[in-house]
Amino acid sequence: MNIIRSFLTSSLVILLSISIGSCNQAVDTPQTSSTQSTPVAATSEPSASTSESIKFKQENGTEAFVLRFMPDGAKLVDSQNRELARLNIDSQQKIKIKNSADQVLGYVVPENDYWKLKNPDQSQELYVVRRQEDGDYKLETGANQLVYRIKARDYGFEIETPEKQSLYKVKVKEGKISLRNASDQTVLSTKSNLAPIAIAPFGFDKLSREQQVALAYALNQAGGR
Repeated sequence: MNIIRSFLTSSLVILLSISIGSCNQAVDTPQTSSTQSTPVAATSEPSASTSESIKFKQENGTEAFVLRFMPDGAKLVDSQNRELARLNIDSQQKIKIKNSADQVLGYVVPENDYWKLKNPDQSQELYVVRRQEDGDYKLETGANQLVYRIKARDYGFEIETPEKQSLYKVKVKEGKISLRNASDQTVLSTKSNLAPIAIAPFGFDKLSREQQVALAYALNQAGGR
């Protein structure tokens, strides 16, 4: 009997040791898994304003120029990546216009439904783009004289003289936005993400190229509204 009791006691001790060991492994397993987990990367995607650009092409398909978005605005470069104009935007969304020589040429000051184009010291309003309640636009001088009518059409927009003579048309078709002259020949086109009204300033022949791109940038920033 003593031999049997001794055998049973030893067996019980062995079984208890195995059970305790198994429990310890079960408790340790989550800790091991946790230490081997992959850390989450702290990087983030670049914002659209610093990575996107708008490419404009001529009638023959060659690149005319590119509007490249920067953290503080944008710059216009030619097909050889030479800077043509630079736009700097401040916290009030006021846009400073500079030429390739870094000379300040003026400012675009956005307001509700209109955009003022001012001279370099901001003492004079040169031109104003106004959005009408019916979706049309117009370009006036600082003295409120009409320069261009920009009429909303089913295909996009039409730029007219004060006497309603057609000068240019902005046409949107199959993802392409084009500026066409009175002979319906393409002057500029883009397949980039651009508000259709934003290509219209390139048909404002009375403005300099720097002024045109500044208004185009301002209108695009506002989404045409």
